[in-house]
Amino acid sequence: MKCDLAKSEAGVVVWRISKRWLQGLGLEFWLPLPLVAVVFWLGCNFLAAQELSRPYSTKKKLQSDTQLEARVSVNVLLINAAVNRTKRITQVEVETADPILKRLELELPTIEFSQIEATIAQELGLPREDVRKLVRYEIVE
Repeated sequence: MKCDLAKSEAGVVVWRISKRWLQGLGLEFWLPLPLVAVVFWLGCNFLAAQELSRPYSTKKKLQSDTQLEARVSVNVLLINAAVNRTKRITQVEVETADPILKRLELELPTIEFSQIEATIAQELGLPREDVRKLVRYEIVE
């Protein structure tokens, strides 16, 4: 019995020394860390697999055959319209005071002055009278 008691006391002493040694090195924290990391990794894999295998139903579908129309309000300085009577088109260059959009080019399928002014006014969102004041025509044969 004395032998068993001595062995158990020796075991306790060894445990205390080991515990102090582990605490001194900080290994009490570092030893279970890989186990925690593996559990975290397995849990994340399980959750990701569940989320990715879930079916999704979309009620709104992407339409790729529509064009996006953007309206830009700019301060127009000058409008030059080159009317080509042989090709029956008008090349329009619009110069603006905007530092980002300095020049805008349009090609119109008409050579009628009233239609040119109406189309430019519609494209730029300006009143037709303002377009009439700013436009300069050049006739090209």
